Amino acid sequence: MQSEVLFICKCHFFFVPLHANAYLRYYNRMKISEYIRSNRERFMSEWSSLIRIPSVSCQAEHKADMRRCADRWRELLLAAGCQRADVMDAPTKDGNPFVYAEYKPGFEDMKNERFEDSIPTVLVYAHYDVMPVEPLEQWESDPWEPSIRDGKLYARGADDDKGQAMIQAKAFEYMVHEGLMNCHVKFIFEGEEEIGSPSLAAFLEQHKELLSCDVILVSDTSMIGKDTPSLTVGLRGLAYWQIEVDGPNRDLHSGHFGGAVRNPINALTQMLAQVVDQDGRITIPHFYDHVLPIPAEERAMIAEIPFDLEAYKQAIDVPDVFGEAGYSTLERNSCRPSFDICGIWGGYTGEGSKTVLPSKAFAKVSCRLVADQDHEQISQLFINYMQQLAPSGVRVKVTPMHGGQGYLCPLDLPAYKAAEKGFEIAFGKRPLAARRGGSIPIIAEFERVLGVKTILMGFGLEQDAIHSPNESMDLEVWEKGIIAVTEFYKQL
Repeated sequence: MQSEVLFICKCHFFFVPLHANAYLRYYNRMKISEYIRSNRERFMSEWSSLIRIPSVSCQAEHKADMRRCADRWRELLLAAGCQRADVMDAPTKDGNPFVYAEYKPGFEDMKNERFEDSIPTVLVYAHYDVMPVEPLEQWESDPWEPSIRDGKLYARGADDDKGQAMIQAKAFEYMVHEGLMNCHVKFIFEGEEEIGSPSLAAFLEQHKELLSCDVILVSDTSMIGKDTPSLTVGLRGLAYWQIEVDGPNRDLHSGHFGGAVRNPINALTQMLAQVVDQDGRITIPHFYDHVLPIPAEERAMIAEIPFDLEAYKQAIDVPDVFGEAGYSTLERNSCRPSFDICGIWGGYTGEGSKTVLPSKAFAKVSCRLVADQDHEQISQLFINYMQQLAPSGVRVKVTPMHGGQGYLCPLDLPAYKAAEKGFEIAFGKRPLAARRGGSIPIIAEFERVLGVKTILMGFGLEQDAIHSPNESMDLEVWEKGIIAVTEFYKQL
């Protein structure tokens, strides 16, 4: 159906034919944009009130600030429209508090008694802790006092994650204010994400019923670019080990013993050199048993991502790239597993020379894993492989250090489609589905405990410099983020 829409521009007016649904999208976007504009001063004030609290979770001196920030979030979520908001103690000793809030649409006017059971429940996750600000001298403005310049807000937490959490809070506020929210919404904000979320798993287990939901919504990731919106659909898992190779009971004179006793460093490097072959494939037996191929649709999207290989090599000053044969660089660093030696040491490394055959050698190594690989299973496979490769004359000990599961969101998930549509309306183009090479173990933990998928609706940009001096949030992207999240709820 087509209709004519009246547009008024200063003293002129004209009619433009427009499809009804296109007009509705235009009208809705203009309405929320006006809401943001009319409330901008308050939004900035509330956002700033969070930023001014130095909620650095890794520094004991800020312990009281963690509680203050949680209390402030409780106030803001109640003001946004939640009917309940609580600050809840962490289940672990000395853990930082959680903020739980909840909103249910009113059902008293609903004729269908089954309506309440049929609406979706969305659990919104964010974190209120931030990284330290050091080195302070590299900041162009006070990291705890928001500064707006060049269309960006600069401060610690401007993006990660106070700015992105505010996107969620303000989209929710608009939906409630306009009477549009027909979802049951729950919020869970934690104060330990930047130190590995040590309390989260136990909190989820203790409060499974309270946190039950149909989908989890997270804004703590990034887009490919301001003009290339994207949804994160995959995260790699992680397995990490320390290897110790023991040889003789002391460092030996290399002249007296060299060639007669196996050198632990030689043994360790020979073992590790066999883990990746000439084609970039990891040789651990059964390592690829659960590695799924990249779907053709996703490979096509990856090919659309703007990427200059020569600029990439120049930026990190390498003559060439290397990785698993048959895959592009962007596929290798996000959709395929990898193995890396993170550190290696032993023997004499001081000034001058010391001709010794060392008694010990050490290495720290890691694997980035993909969604269906179990990090505990891979850890044991690697330990077995190292024992298999260990030559005679040395003793090899492999100690698992930590790990986490990968994550993959199906592109046909209804909630993903809702997020995709929200991005398309807000940014004017369909977002690309993009996997990220890093790991966020809590996302897999959500799925393990609560049994639901997570939509990673992040609005950060690389230039936001999270964790670094002069962290920022692009205000245009921030506003579009609010629009995208409101559309997510409408589509859902």
